[in-house]
Parts: sequence; C-alpha cells; structure tokens
Amino acid sequence: MLCSLVMRRLDRTLRAVAPKDVGISLVGESGTGKEVLARLIHELSPRRSKPFVPINCAAVPESLFESELFGHEKGAFTGATERMKGKIEPANGGTLFLDEIADMPFAMQGKLLRFLENQKFMRVGGAEKISVDVRIICATSRPLEEEVAARRFRGDLYYRVQGIRLDVPPLRERRADLLPLVEEILAQLCVKHACAPVKLSRRALSALRSYGWPGNIRELRNVLERVSVLRAGKSVRLEDLPPALRQAPGEPARGESSASIRIPLDQHLRISMSQIIEAALRLDGGNRSHAARRLGVSTRTIQRHLAAR
Repeated sequence: MLCSLVMRRLDRTLRAVAPKDVGISLVGESGTGKEVLARLIHELSPRRSKPFVPINCAAVPESLFESELFGHEKGAFTGATERMKGKIEPANGGTLFLDEIADMPFAMQGKLLRFLENQKFMRVGGAEKISVDVRIICATSRPLEEEVAARRFRGDLYYRVQGIRLDVPPLRERRADLLPLVEEILAQLCVKHACAPVKLSRRALSALRSYGWPGNIRELRNVLERVSVLRAGKSVRLEDLPPALRQAPGEPARGESSASIRIPLDQHLRISMSQIIEAALRLDGGNRSHAARRLGVSTRTIQRHLAAR
C-alpha cells in the first residue's frame, strides 16, 4: 500500500500511461525500485502476455554490448562458436527495459538510435535484417539532459528515448511508505527463506524510521534480509541492525516503550499470513496450488485467506 502523497501521484500517472504504447523513462537514484516500476508498467500494458526483458547497460562490457543487444552469428568474432540471440529478439511483442541507459557506450548509442527508428536490426556478423516490435522503457540514476550537456549522451537519442518521464523519489522523501515496505519485504523474505517472521522492537523500528537510506529500497531489503535470516522468529533488537543504523536512532513516540510492537494477536496473524500468501502467489505467478505447496499449507487455506481480504 502506498501511503505517501508523492508515490500515490506517481502511481496514478504510471497507471494512466502504462496501457498506452509510448516510451517511458524512469529517473531516480539507484535502488529506488525503477525496475519494479518498469515491470508493473509492463504488467498493466497490452503487452503483458509477452516477455519483459531487462538489460543493465552499466554491467555489460563495451566490447560485448552490441552482441548482448543484437546477438551474433556463428563465427562473427573469436569465440562465437554458435549463433546467439541478443536481448532484443526475445523481447519481440513485449518490453525491453534499458536500465542505467546513461552508461551505454557512446558508440552503441547511434546503433540503438537506428534500431529505434524502424525497429529493425542485424545480428553481429549477419546480413539479414530482423524486424521486431518492442516497447522501450529506460531508466537512469543520472538525468539524461545533464549527460547530453556533458557530451556523454547523444542528443538525438535522448529525444528518442525520453518519452514520458516519471521521476522516482528516494526513500528519504517518502517516509510514509517505510512501514508498508518493511511489511511487504518481510513477507517476501519469509517465503524466500522459509523462515518464521521476525518482530521489530520499538527501538529497531525507530532506527529504521530515522535512517537516511542512501541505498534506498535496495539497502532496506538487504538490512531486512540479514535480520530475517539471523533472527528468524525472534525480536529484532537495535543491536541486531548494522552499525550505520544504530548510530542515531530516533526516539520512541511519547507513551511508547522500547518493547516489541504490540498488535492484537488475531490481527497480527491475519495481516502476516495474508501478506505471506500474497508474496508466495507473486513468486508462483498466481498459481494457488504451487503457492500452497511452497508454504506447506492446503489450497483451501489459500482460498480462505483470499476470500477474507
């Protein structure tokens, strides 16, 4: 659930543009969940039944980028022992997500622009043009207009990929979303690691609230994964958190003790199980039988909780 005004506005805009077959650029700091939003756009679009194919432009060596994107033919270069499809071909009919597009090698930017003009390309070492139909969503942690001004990014490509720009705020600017995010991530981790949920002490929760989160949601998830594994089924104390979070924890609210968060037992069980079930369903593509098997419960239990929502 989105609680902050800035994220509710972003959600409304995202849902308005997702069904339209237009390019979208997501701009925000590293770790703010841009790929999650790109996947949501894909799932809300008419292309949802086709592949969503991500490529991290910052993670591909420059010498391999063209092959990674367009593929190559057997014998195209030393080590090319067989034909390989790039990222674009499998995305046909679906969405190609270009993450950290500002880090794309300058020489490749012109080749990407040519592809975007007519959605045709050739594999490295190939002679046949291949036509595809893909939607482009790009993301960057550095505003592209600044990269264009610094001559690190082509202006013509910038105008081609800019599309509709959505600014993704850092976690420190959306603190109202922190607790819902903590609950959602803890539910996912319970399923992933098959462990009992942890309980956050008042002091630990206060530290989470007051921390600046320079690594955004990615850092939050790493912290919660650590305590979920090491403190499974137990209370998470302030001393269980990384040193950076323990340095300047906020004070408990007036009238609240540092004891574990108090929630009526039946409400706690209902909320926790519901979130865990939903996390399992997402992992298993909505398949109730697979989710029940993953959780070690009956399909009827899954159905009962879904009916009670």
